Amino acid sequence: MIELYTARTPNGFKISAALEELSLRYTFHELDLSALEQKQTWFLKINPNGRIPAIVDRAEEDFVVFESSAILIYLADKTGRLLPTDPKARSRVLQWLMFQTGGVGPMMGQANVFHRYYPEKIQPVIDRYQNEGRRLFEVLDSQLSNQQWLADDFSIADIANWCWVRRHDWSGVSIEGLPGLERWMREIADRPASIAGLNVPPERVAPSAQEQARNILKYVDI
Repeated sequence: MIELYTARTPNGFKISAALEELSLRYTFHELDLSALEQKQTWFLKINPNGRIPAIVDRAEEDFVVFESSAILIYLADKTGRLLPTDPKARSRVLQWLMFQTGGVGPMMGQANVFHRYYPEKIQPVIDRYQNEGRRLFEVLDSQLSNQQWLADDFSIADIANWCWVRRHDWSGVSIEGLPGLERWMREIADRPASIAGLNVPPERVAPSAQEQARNILKYVDI
């Protein structure tokens, strides 16, 4: 049994969607990020970085994994799915996974903060992150215009990138004129595992924009 510590963020959805796709049995614990629960001592023993998501694999002597992309690799290796064993095919998946980890996630995350939450609108900063987000989307579109998935088959790289790109509107980044990217987004959104994964934890009444702004600036755990 996998225990997932998570919240309703793109990085959290990466893991719940993967768990659903892999048909792994799991339970989840929702952390209240606005209350800084992820910084409490009990959770820091699981993830010393004090961020979600993290997992504890009870079937493997309570083995702990933190960092969302590291969790994806662990789960894929555990099941033998969504990540090939052939070195070249595996590398292709990992390249696109790292593209999300080092590019799409950080750029969209900063766009979210400065476009949506930061009290002062610093337009050059907003432009910088939104423009870089759009450039990264164009890279994805170029790849997806020639093939169905980012690598050879549907993989953890598709899950990871999709969980971020699907919230492009929240970051203020347009996907207009990117047909390959739009097609890919629709196809993943139609997968039953994706639908189920986005409901972990279940959606509740959203806080007001003012509450969100106060909360996001406390922790910025996106």
